[in-house]
Amino acid sequence: MLSAFANAFRTPDLRRKILFTMGILAVFRLGSVIPVPNVNVANIRACQTQTSAGSAASLYSMINLFSGGALLQLAIFALGIMPYITASIILQLLTVVIPRLETLKKEGASGQNTITQYTRYLTLVLGILQATAFVTMAVSGTLFRGCSLPVVYDKSIFTVIVMILTMTAGTTIVMWLGELVTDRGVGNGMSILIFTQIAARFPDSLWQIKVSRNGAGQAHAWFIFGLVLVVGLAVMAAVIFIEQGQRRIPVQYAKRMVGRRMFGGTTTYIPLKVNQSGVIPVIFASSILYLPVLYATFRPQTKAAVWIGKYFIRGDHPIYNAAYFLLIIFFCYFYVAITFDPVEMSDNMKKYGGFIPGIRAGKPTEDYLAYVLSRLTAPGSLYLGLISMIPTLALVFLHANQNFPFGGTSILIVVGVALDTVKQIESKLQQRHYEGFLTS
Repeated sequence: MLSAFANAFRTPDLRRKILFTMGILAVFRLGSVIPVPNVNVANIRACQTQTSAGSAASLYSMINLFSGGALLQLAIFALGIMPYITASIILQLLTVVIPRLETLKKEGASGQNTITQYTRYLTLVLGILQATAFVTMAVSGTLFRGCSLPVVYDKSIFTVIVMILTMTAGTTIVMWLGELVTDRGVGNGMSILIFTQIAARFPDSLWQIKVSRNGAGQAHAWFIFGLVLVVGLAVMAAVIFIEQGQRRIPVQYAKRMVGRRMFGGTTTYIPLKVNQSGVIPVIFASSILYLPVLYATFRPQTKAAVWIGKYFIRGDHPIYNAAYFLLIIFFCYFYVAITFDPVEMSDNMKKYGGFIPGIRAGKPTEDYLAYVLSRLTAPGSLYLGLISMIPTLALVFLHANQNFPFGGTSILIVVGVALDTVKQIESKLQQRHYEGFLTS
């Protein structure tokens, strides 16, 4: 492992890529702690102390998670990469229902560049909308529930517009930094930025668990701290094991003559992961459950808002968790259905002379692929639902807040991005006949 790291830095172009990525991440973290103009930093810190962790986490958990806590600090990069992720998901879903986008997707690199440009425009629009929403809540005093301290100095229209434009500009800069890492650095830029923001909160989240237990004695606090570390490492190992799991469906290509040359006759496989949908269902479910909470925030006097406040605000009620769990399972099947098309896969295999041993080409192949995929999605969706419940269990048994580091979306993203990045570095090392990270 250490020799592989040394070999990575001995390779000039790989060393430049790694150092470039680290420089971009340093700039990204700097922008995540610099507040936008007109923000009272002292009052924000006081409000974060006064506001209950549960209510704050349930209201803005997903955006605050992806921004590394910059959202509740009203930093320049407060929105983080969330608008870009939302725009990417929307374009991916629209590709299924809009023929023009589906045609662009099939055109290869040129079509993908056009879809990327649409994603950038949509990211800008979503950034303006989200920045307007959160700046308005900060000015009106509803950003932190239960805190009466003003978090802005001036509430004039011009100052509010400057805050919105600054936060929106921060979103576009984050999007640009992510694309720079993808083009000139190591790994997928957007994923690396998310990984950095989540990993940056790990030490503080762990230490807060220890501090919250100091009242029961130092020995007890250190015991709970060590127990959380052990359980966290076990959860991480289990996530890595399942994320690496896949069902390989063998595919045989028949030999065919093209002119005087023989082609085909090779054997390959279709890799179907247990967690085929990744972390997208968790993001979808969190976004759906965020909508009623947002409604209750702006219309607190209605009966619906009272009911939502009773069951959905803190995020530890059985009704909330049951809805969260069922939504994750639903979106697992939904996302897999729109991203993996057995009909298209079967047609491509038939076009190039491929077949699954023991399965006839055409409709039987479609049915077989759909059957295997549904059988894999069932345990994959249950796995995602159980992993996402870990922060709730921590809230109940450890009295930790919902930003518990070893669970839910955070651990899925950290493990997934780390594995993908290590594999990319390993492939670059293997091209130069070096030992890789995963084989040394």
